[in-house]
Amino acid sequence: QVQLVESGGGSVQTGGSLRLSCATSGFYYMRYCIGWFRQPPGKEREGVAWLHPGLGMTDFADSVKGRFTISRDSVKAIVFLEMNSLKPEDTGMYYCAAQEYIGGSCRTTDYETWGQGTQVTVSS
Repeated sequence: QVQLVESGGGSVQTGGSLRLSCATSGFYYMRYCIGWFRQPPGKEREGVAWLHPGLGMTDFADSVKGRFTISRDSVKAIVFLEMNSLKPEDTGMYYCAAQEYIGGSCRTTDYETWGQGTQVTVSS
């Protein structure tokens, strides 16, 4: 069973950092697109970061570029979203998602498997 479990959310002040984890199980995640998404309060969900399978190329939304990075622990099958220089506008529920890679960009892939989310709150 394909499963994703996020953790690592919390409350920080502006300029702080958090590292979110996405523990994967039930599938070989190295062959999947992994996306990080967030849903700010009262707004639609938006993509923020993507990890391509294989060599692990990463892609980021303009709003987080230079502040967020993605890494992975290949042994434990965990994907991390490192968030630095956090801003109040980064507040939201953060989700990781997975979709088997069949070509194209992970940024535009339709994701079928989602985690339950972890809350990030950045105060000014």
